[in-house]
Amino acid sequence: MADKPKQGEILGIPYNFERPSFGRMLASYWKPGEGMLVKKPFGIGYTLNLANWRSWVALLVVGGLLWQEQKSRSGDDDLEADEDDDGPVEVIVD
Repeated sequence: MADKPKQGEILGIPYNFERPSFGRMLASYWKPGEGMLVKKPFGIGYTLNLANWRSWVALLVVGGLLWQEQKSRSGDDDLEADEDDDGPVEVIVD
C-alpha cells in the first residue's frame, strides 16, 4: 500500500500532518510580505500571520468583543442580585 502524503490540499484547503518543529512553528506565524492568512504549520486550514498589521486589528476586535461580552455578563449578575433583594411584591388583578 502506498504511503499517504503528509501535506497537500483538498478542495483548496491546505493540510499538513508532518511533525512540527519549534523553528517551523515560529516561522509559519511570522511571514513578512505574506497576506493576513497563511497555511497552518500543523493541521488543516489557515492561521493568522502575525507579521501583518491586519491580523493585529482582527485580534484587537475579537478581544474587544470578548471583553464587552464578559463585562455585560457581570452586569447582568448585579441586576439579578438587586432583584432578589427586594421584598415580596403584591399583584392585584381586577
